[in-house]
Amino acid sequence: MARGAATCGSDARLPLGRDAVRPAPALLAPAVLLGAALGLGLGLWLGCRAARPRPRHQECDPSFNSNITAFALKAKVVYPINQKFRPLADGSSNPSLHENLKQAVLPNQPVRASPSSSLGSLSQAEKDDCSSSSSIHSATSDDRFLGRTFLQASSFPEALTCESVDLDLCIYNLHLKDLLHLDAALRQEKHLMFIQIFKMCLPDLLPKKKSDDELYQKILSRQENDLEELEKRLQVRLSNTEMLGAGDSEYITLADVEKKEREYSEQLIDNMEAFWKQMENIQHFLVDQLKCSSTKARQLLTTLTERMIAAEGLLRDSQDLQALDTLERTMGRAHMAKTIEFLKLQIQEETKCRLAAISRGLELLAVEGKLSGRQKEELLTQQHKAFWEEAERFRRDFVQRGKDLVKASLVHQAERTEKLMLAQEEERRCFLAESPRTADPEEFLQAFHEVLERQRLEWSGLEEDENVRATEAAAALCQELYRSTMETFQKFMDALFLQTLPHVTNLSQAECEYLRQEAQENAARQLGKSDRFRNQQWKLFQDLLEQEKQVWMEEHTLSTVLQAHLRDDHESIIHRVLGHLGGLSEESTQCILQGHELLLRSAIRRLALRGSTITTLTQMRLSGKKTLLQELREQHALEQGSSQCLDEHQWQLLRALEARILEEASRLEEEAQQVRLQLQQQLVAEAQGVGQLLQQHTEQAIGQALLGHARTTASRSRAKDTDGFKGTLMEAAAESVYVTSAGVGQLVHAYYQQIGRAMQDHEERKLQHLKTLQGERMENYKLQKKQELGNASSGGQMAGGAQGASGAVHRRMLAQQKGFLAQFTVHQRIRLDARKQEARLLDRLEAQLETQLQEAEQSFISELAALARVPLAESKPFANKRGLSEKPLKTKRRKPASRERGDAGGPKDEDPACTGPHSGSLSSKRLSQQESAVGDGENSKKMLKRRSNL
Repeated sequence: MARGAATCGSDARLPLGRDAVRPAPALLAPAVLLGAALGLGLGLWLGCRAARPRPRHQECDPSFNSNITAFALKAKVVYPINQKFRPLADGSSNPSLHENLKQAVLPNQPVRASPSSSLGSLSQAEKDDCSSSSSIHSATSDDRFLGRTFLQASSFPEALTCESVDLDLCIYNLHLKDLLHLDAALRQEKHLMFIQIFKMCLPDLLPKKKSDDELYQKILSRQENDLEELEKRLQVRLSNTEMLGAGDSEYITLADVEKKEREYSEQLIDNMEAFWKQMENIQHFLVDQLKCSSTKARQLLTTLTERMIAAEGLLRDSQDLQALDTLERTMGRAHMAKTIEFLKLQIQEETKCRLAAISRGLELLAVEGKLSGRQKEELLTQQHKAFWEEAERFRRDFVQRGKDLVKASLVHQAERTEKLMLAQEEERRCFLAESPRTADPEEFLQAFHEVLERQRLEWSGLEEDENVRATEAAAALCQELYRSTMETFQKFMDALFLQTLPHVTNLSQAECEYLRQEAQENAARQLGKSDRFRNQQWKLFQDLLEQEKQVWMEEHTLSTVLQAHLRDDHESIIHRVLGHLGGLSEESTQCILQGHELLLRSAIRRLALRGSTITTLTQMRLSGKKTLLQELREQHALEQGSSQCLDEHQWQLLRALEARILEEASRLEEEAQQVRLQLQQQLVAEAQGVGQLLQQHTEQAIGQALLGHARTTASRSRAKDTDGFKGTLMEAAAESVYVTSAGVGQLVHAYYQQIGRAMQDHEERKLQHLKTLQGERMENYKLQKKQELGNASSGGQMAGGAQGASGAVHRRMLAQQKGFLAQFTVHQRIRLDARKQEARLLDRLEAQLETQLQEAEQSFISELAALARVPLAESKPFANKRGLSEKPLKTKRRKPASRERGDAGGPKDEDPACTGPHSGSLSSKRLSQQESAVGDGENSKKMLKRRSNL
């Protein structure tokens, strides 16, 4: 306190006269403008430099090899604090100059700290705050803050020039949109890379086909159409969700934002699962629709999965880097928005300081008796009205002309966007046309990814350039309106002191000029105090940005830990399951692990982006508390630097303010932990849901592999048992004394007769059923023809009776055209139905023929076993086989494969790792059975010849 008193005394004894501190009135406004422009220009340049994304190679410094360190280094925001002139001002009130001047607080607008408020004016507020902390906590509770509305701006320039906007929430909402756009861009790249990888795999499947072949294009177009349909469905759902809670209002609540983001996440997860299913259906499509062999289809899917895993790795690295770039741009937006906010509010500070100076001058005249109290109040009221109306005009003009700036910015951005889109499409087309895909697939994918990543950076760079351009335009508009308003303020003061006061009082012109200069000096001193407070306020804002970035880095680290935990957990589970199962071939196990790895990578990448969204929502929920704490810190900085001379009461109030700051900081930390825990629980729940989807797909793959393995094992066992029994039967018949040449000949003859009857019955039944179907088709055709003729004649009569010949002919021709088109459609449908009936009929007849052929074979073997006195117990596998054949499965009719498709039949020793229950055609099975039966007959003849020789 003693040191403070000494300092006060030394300040009071400064040997400076009035002329030493008197500024030149003509240079006051230019000096202020120069300082504001200088601070704005440097601040914008540094902010834009920090916000602009950098190339990937600049992050490879060996001493800083982490993305987090690189982000922390390049996201610095520096602003010069010690400037000669006043940089920026927010125009807060100064109760010590004029206690009754208060700015109207708009709805949902946070209250800013006063640049020159006294501790005395703070004391009552501090008492109220300390006595009702619970009420403040309830007022800023989650429910109330979630219902708070803010502008849902579609672009940063729109948020920059709007009125009564909570910029923190608005900028964070734009950050959410950027994350959604990043996800869309990465999804588009995934689809493009999938098509290119599929193209690289097709030559192995169709070695004799060229890329312009019809079959080749059919396969590609099928996959491209499926992806387009998948994206269309997603965009429709996203658009419907975007309209949630909006209605016709431009504002939205935080609760609606959180709900929309949850629905976005669910829809994106559904889209991810649909893409998984499309990849899983590729093998079935190739086998069922194109009659490719299962072996080749499985090889294609394995290669496709392996290369898509590499593509997912590239997408993950790109997503991590660009998510940090998106955060950096958001911090740059906050910097630019704060700059424009200071510029918009500086006119209010000018108004308050000038009115305070005028009030002090009029008060001195009233004390000296040269002006009555009534005259003083009337003059002061007139000046208040004139100054604040001019300040209001500044605000209206900025809002109106700001809207024009937004429109111009959006038009300019749309033009540049269209040009960039066309240029990037041409670049992709040229790259794909010039780059060979078969030389080195990994090198091709890496080069293609770099092209797409550079194009994404170009998009973000274009948007950032437009943001900077709009900010510079808004700053120029503020300066233009500021100069105009300052000229008007100067006219008001000149008119008051040089025209009104000489008329009202008996003061000379020289005395009035002296009073005018006194008022300007007083206003300049008050603005100097405001300058110092603005510098402190800007420094606190920088500290707040640093704290925000630190929080984001912590959340990024936690998200990385969660991703690693999910990966380790799922990988350990799948390895344990496969280890306990056993029996699967190495190829089957590798196929399952590859599929699981691809799904796991895409799922974790989706959850990582959702984690960034959760962090953004957390910061949005805490925005109110952070704003309150920031205002208290600004108030503390203002009071601490306002004067060195504080009495005991003022020191106590300052200490109370410091205690309040600590209390609010503790409360903010506690609430941050609660909000973070609540939203992290949503992320964990979504991660569990994604894990269940991943588990279902993996279980399905394992089940198909086990089913195929069981079928292969059973088939080999049956074949082994059958071959063993046939060998035993042949040896027994050769050595048996009961088997004679005549007996075996009769059996063979009876077997051939049974086969012949079966084939003849099959042909007769087929011919009879086809004739029946043809007759039914002819009857339907005749009935349809009669109906069409009846409709045409009735239509012609109605047309002829209605009007003249020319009009009737014209209408009749139109009716005939429509009738012909309708008839064509009906005939096509009739033919399609007929082909479907015919296909079902042939499938049923083939199944019956297969059953009869199996019965003939079983009958021959049974009679030969009885003739050779071989026990029928050894033929039990044949009984099982017959039992199965008596209930044949109805399979779809398949057309014979072309020569280019190679081995269209089922593979002989293929591994059913990734295949379903697909098998060869019935015709190929029947042919093999007939050959085996004929072989049995030939073996029987050779056996009889050997017997006769003996």
